Amino acid sequence: MAEKFDHLEEHLEKFVENIRQLGIIVSDFQPSSQAGLNQKLNFIVTGLQDIDKCRQQLHDITVPLEVFEYIDQGRNPQLYTKECLERAIAKNEQVKGKIDTMKKFKSLLIQELSKVFPEDMAKYRSIRGEEHPGP
Repeated sequence: MAEKFDHLEEHLEKFVENIRQLGIIVSDFQPSSQAGLNQKLNFIVTGLQDIDKCRQQLHDITVPLEVFEYIDQGRNPQLYTKECLERAIAKNEQVKGKIDTMKKFKSLLIQELSKVFPEDMAKYRSIRGEEHPGP
């Protein structure tokens, strides 16, 4: 998969360079540079065709719109990945805390119910296959 991205990156770099060179030719256009201009235009058309071929190989790749917003804001798109990871870690810790709290609650509930309803809780434990908790 990385080869496809490398291939696309290579074509994009060539395309950008050809556009830069075209800008130079156009900004100081002389009739004698018409052949060079035509050649650059042909390179750009070929470059767009090469990029389109790469697009067909990468049709199954999706990029979150937020990444484009980062780019539009002049921010590094890798920050998006970093911030997503940080949010996922924070959410994971929050959920883990809730799970731990629920486990403690279950344990305390079973203890208290065992005091009030010892026979019913003994049946519950036998059905669940749990051992009787110590005093």
